[in-house]
Amino acid sequence: MRIDERVPVLIVGAGLAGAATAMFLGLHGVPALLVERHPGTSNQPKARGQSWHTMEALRIAGVADQVRDAGYDVDLGMPIVIAESVAGRRFHEILGEKWPDFSHLTRERMAMASQERAEPILLGRARELGVEVRFETLVESVTQDADGVTAVLRQADGAQRTVRADYLVAADGWRGAIRESLGIGTHGRGELNHSHSVVFEAELGDLLEGREFALFYLQNPEMDGGGGAFVSTDDPGRYAVMFGHEVASAERFESFSDDDCVEQIRLAVGIPDLPVRILSRASTGLAHRVADRLSEGRVHLVGDAAQTMPPHGGQGGNTAILDGFHLAWKLAGVVAGWAGAGLLDSHDTERRPYGELIAGQQYANMIARSKPELADGTEDEILPAEWTLFGYRCAAGAVVPDSTEDGALVEDPATSFGRPGSRAPHVWLTEDVSTMDHFGKGFVLLTANPAWQRAAESAAEQLGVPLTAVLLPDGDWRTAYGLSPAGATLVRPDRFVAWRSVDDGTATDLAGALKTVLFRS
Repeated sequence: MRIDERVPVLIVGAGLAGAATAMFLGLHGVPALLVERHPGTSNQPKARGQSWHTMEALRIAGVADQVRDAGYDVDLGMPIVIAESVAGRRFHEILGEKWPDFSHLTRERMAMASQERAEPILLGRARELGVEVRFETLVESVTQDADGVTAVLRQADGAQRTVRADYLVAADGWRGAIRESLGIGTHGRGELNHSHSVVFEAELGDLLEGREFALFYLQNPEMDGGGGAFVSTDDPGRYAVMFGHEVASAERFESFSDDDCVEQIRLAVGIPDLPVRILSRASTGLAHRVADRLSEGRVHLVGDAAQTMPPHGGQGGNTAILDGFHLAWKLAGVVAGWAGAGLLDSHDTERRPYGELIAGQQYANMIARSKPELADGTEDEILPAEWTLFGYRCAAGAVVPDSTEDGALVEDPATSFGRPGSRAPHVWLTEDVSTMDHFGKGFVLLTANPAWQRAAESAAEQLGVPLTAVLLPDGDWRTAYGLSPAGATLVRPDRFVAWRSVDDGTATDLAGALKTVLFRS
């Protein structure tokens, strides 16, 4: 077969997961190729909100401020209301005018950009970092062997090109074909219903009480599916209503007319004669589904291709971005040769349990917010937000566990004390510099002991690993990381603690830890 071009990494899908993977690969110096079958980025005002842990990753990529500016002012709050309709009875308000205060865990604040606004920012940054992006490019086939992946692409003009890549990232969404072509099944509660999303214009006056943004989960037996959701968008006067159908009623779903949609919008808003102008309609599915494995040979799944979940809780888009963040440095290490190929096995080991956790949390949130009739006692217990955002652990994978390891998947991040497999704690070093400011573009060794600085220089030279030692004055940071004055902690590019030596040690100890983490023989 003739090969038209060769790339280190081919990414299929330019949604949040694919765009983030491309951006972070570029940050680590990998010139990837990203292809997308659609003519441009999403025009749907969905997947709104970048949580604190996601903003930490976006800060590393240099786009945090852009993303924040693309959304509405978070200081205005975001009420999430459970109601019969926007104008009707209100049953419960989940978030009022204030966000949770996580300032003890992170220096970042939330952002509220929609997918419609965020995707172009991520792709723009990816291009700046050397990634090539091609729209209107369809992947017709993917095959792989021991040495790489071959993809046949069909361009907008009908021309066919064959690309040979060392690795492929499948970010082609929950309807994408790559996962299925690899023979990777899924598990979970499956498809929950069919949904219709309608974007429309209407004059709602003071119905939203002057708020720039609002989200209503609707429990309304008059609506198809018994309810749905109402959300404002980035543009004043433009809104979206989602309503569902049971899977068995898919035929009725397909037969919906614009007049039927207007009726559903009026029921959702609670104004029977509301003038409505429909702008767009899209069908989708609501599902709880996780891939049985996230890797198959040289192909790795991210985003909705890896896990699909109800939107309740707003972590689907965040998980997609962070899939790319956590995978990119591993791909970069293997492509550059300073990591063994086995490092990529940790993508499944570390990210699939998290996908299962978040999908379970959002299913439980869906029951609490809009589908109480589905409660049967098998749904997950809803965990504190700080545990799922900052307290997720990689107990196995690219880490060297120590004697404190208990195998827990989540923990209270305020009491992790920097054990391997946990997110590195945020501690202010000066008035405006945090420990977090040192992470993201290579391995970092934090220490107050100059001997470790010399050890890091020796290990980096010996192994060819991007490793920087940061010598800090003794202080609160050391207690937060569980170290003696002589100790050191090794932090991965994705802010997770890879290894630590509570007391003093040698360059041989550090090099051995790096070899283990990077699957080097």
